[in-house]
Amino acid sequence: MADESDDQLAMKAAAGCRQSFALLVSRHYDRVYRLAWRWCGSRTDAEDVAQDVCVKLARAIKSFRHEASVATWVYRIAFTTATDKLRARQRMMPLAPSDMQALTDAADVATPESRAVDADLWASVRALPDQQRDAVLLVYGEDMSHQEAALLMGCTEKTVSWHLHAARKRLKIELEAVG
Repeated sequence: MADESDDQLAMKAAAGCRQSFALLVSRHYDRVYRLAWRWCGSRTDAEDVAQDVCVKLARAIKSFRHEASVATWVYRIAFTTATDKLRARQRMMPLAPSDMQALTDAADVATPESRAVDADLWASVRALPDQQRDAVLLVYGEDMSHQEAALLMGCTEKTVSWHLHAARKRLKIELEAVG
């Protein structure tokens, strides 16, 4: 069963095979959790989102149409669930990022001070307007191409590029005001 493709597991899960569903979820859980953490910024909220995604997957597996890959479908559910959670909180945090490059360096952070700066940076990004925030988190945080981000956001690549440009501009203005 472990050597089966995601599509095969999804078909078996849709037919009621719990083992296939469990394996499918385990294959994608870490990516779902990472996305949820980037959007929500806290372990508790990320765990809640990841659990909500698992429940949604269980309810929706029978309706999966195989028009996209299972990974894209799972990621879309995770993306929607995380953004819904963030919107529900409606918490705005002050902008104070050091630079956009730090987003891609998050995995290499080694010191407590660097981790604190990184946490502040992600909090600042989460405070951007929804579309700008989503574009930044998908492209810089999740290392997606503009095309992949556009697919998840339901817009064009040019729109993603525009949102990234607007986010950089907004963050730059905020940095100049802070500095």
